Amino acid sequence: MRGAGSAVFAAILLLMAGTLNIIYGIGAISDAHFYTSAGTHYVFSSLHTWGWITLILGVIQLTAGFSLFGGGTYGRVIGIVAATLGAIGALLAVAGAYPFWSLGIFALCVIVIHGLVVYGEPERA
Repeated sequence: MRGAGSAVFAAILLLMAGTLNIIYGIGAISDAHFYTSAGTHYVFSSLHTWGWITLILGVIQLTAGFSLFGGGTYGRVIGIVAATLGAIGALLAVAGAYPFWSLGIFALCVIVIHGLVVYGEPERA
């Protein structure tokens, strides 16, 4: 089946991105000065809002990654949605303290989306 290796790779990347988003979310909720040095530039109303959104996104990405290892359709659909939301979130965070890190996370999300979209296509002759 075409894309089985890409699906496993996407599952691993989803697990990594989910773990990082959970760590970032906890850091934002606990008022850590990780995102900006001044602590005043936020995409949403406050750092707590951004932290909760990032934390929930990380949990969704973790569940999708574990479901992909089981071969479930839930993991594929939720993985595409979660990776898309992760890519949008990374682009929103580009103006923060670590713009190149955000662009790297965006690139990982795009690779995950590609790997999940081509999974299950018939082999070319």
